[in-house]
Amino acid sequence: MQTEAPERNLGLDLVRVTEAAALAAARWLGRGNGKAGDKAAVDAMRLSFNAVDIDGVVVIGEGEKDKAPMLYNGEKLGTGRGPKVDVAVDPVEGTRLLAYGRPNAISVVAMAPRGSMFNPGPAFYMSKLVVPSAARHAIDLDASPEENLKNIAKALGKDVNDLTVFVLDKPRHKELIAHIRKAGARIQLHTDGDVAGALMAVLPETSVDVMMGTGGTPEGVLAAAAIKVVGGEMLGRLDPQSATEKEALLKAGYDLQRVLSTQDLIRSDDVFFAATGISGGDFLSGVRFTGPGAITYSVVMRGKTGTVRRIEAIHSFDQLMQISAINYN
Repeated sequence: MQTEAPERNLGLDLVRVTEAAALAAARWLGRGNGKAGDKAAVDAMRLSFNAVDIDGVVVIGEGEKDKAPMLYNGEKLGTGRGPKVDVAVDPVEGTRLLAYGRPNAISVVAMAPRGSMFNPGPAFYMSKLVVPSAARHAIDLDASPEENLKNIAKALGKDVNDLTVFVLDKPRHKELIAHIRKAGARIQLHTDGDVAGALMAVLPETSVDVMMGTGGTPEGVLAAAAIKVVGGEMLGRLDPQSATEKEALLKAGYDLQRVLSTQDLIRSDDVFFAATGISGGDFLSGVRFTGPGAITYSVVMRGKTGTVRRIEAIHSFDQLMQISAINYN
């Protein structure tokens, strides 16, 4: 009986990309220069993509072409010999976390078939509500925080007092924080780390049950790729934080009232997601330099099979020297 050969798991190629970026950025951990760390990660990630057999286009990258020399929106990635795909990248998610040596800085890549990834365009900010699989039918973006938390707790089999909510510590969330405290839930306040926060909300091994609040739209799309695999849910709505952003969105034809689900953000199950820890965090340990080399900790996900792999990789001194050459030359 003839059987079909299994398709190549491109997620394993992507995790090599995030490993390279994380190793490059980790040299700058706590050194107060987030821009240098981000540049090192961008350079390493871009070089690593040269070996990946995809015909990729960056949908979510480091910025428009005139602002970012590499990994800009619209840039082509890969050898050009593989499947046509949309690519979302964040070489350092949490640049300030990296600069000050704080937890949860990660390197992230997501990939989906061409045309299936939501393009944020001029949308920088989005209101988000992220929950694990068991609570995916219990949320409503138009409901109050108190009502959502009550329904989430019921779906998870917990008391509201036992819920932990990830919220970005920003002035715009003053009212939201007051509502969450009124409901009786616990709060983890984080200065940065939008993608990490969404992942913590959907992965069972973390202490976070929910993510609420307004964060980056590009980060929302990146997180949606992982949420598609593990079965959680994200509801979002574009939430411009300035008159200029709002005007640009309306001019581009975006509907500011539309509620976006995970399915709207990633319109395919054939999705890949990879992340590697830079600084240690709740769900990924950071890069550990050992003298002879380094150890990285990553997660890689594949939507078609629902596979989630945890990878601990040992990197040789020679590999580190190659990445150091990217950093400093």
